[in-house]
Amino acid sequence: MLSPSIFSRPVYPGLHGDRFAKTNLILAEEEGAQAILDLARHPDVTSPFFARAIILFCQGRAADTVPALEALAPQALWVLPTIETTLFRLRGVLQTATMGTRLYVTGTEPFIGRVVAEAGAFGVDPRSVITEHRGSLRRRVQCVHCKGMMEEVTHSPVSCAHCGLSLFVRDHYSRRLGAFQGVCIDAEVPGDRPAVEELYP
Repeated sequence: MLSPSIFSRPVYPGLHGDRFAKTNLILAEEEGAQAILDLARHPDVTSPFFARAIILFCQGRAADTVPALEALAPQALWVLPTIETTLFRLRGVLQTATMGTRLYVTGTEPFIGRVVAEAGAFGVDPRSVITEHRGSLRRRVQCVHCKGMMEEVTHSPVSCAHCGLSLFVRDHYSRRLGAFQGVCIDAEVPGDRPAVEELYP
């Protein structure tokens, strides 16, 4: 579980079943599939939980976990190739979602952030979403200068892919954007930059 270093930093307590939910809408990215399988082994999660579950799985490089997810016999299982197609399917599901739908998300922090932000546009309170971090610590970063967004950032400083500035990746997190903030690191003395460090493998 990631720990908050500052107030805006999200916390991901881990998946647990809501036995009162009428529909369990579960989104997982790659290693997040294992979090669903671990949830299925929890003694508080009984078979009706998955009979009421819609799983949207962004499989990436984790295609070998699909049969295990199918074995849970969910109400529906969508296996999707990218985050964008997963979010597209999420929008379709949320457009017809009813009261009593509980949202669960597991995967990398950028994936969780984008799903929570997308659900927020449909009125889902971010505090109601049950989350668990799995996989890489890579970050989604927005350059605060040009507003360009970069995916899968693993090091700091990082060169902005849009405006070219050298950015320090801060721990300040925008829940609206589902991204960390990148700030020019050599604004005072151009060219005076620390060595690049791999901080988010």
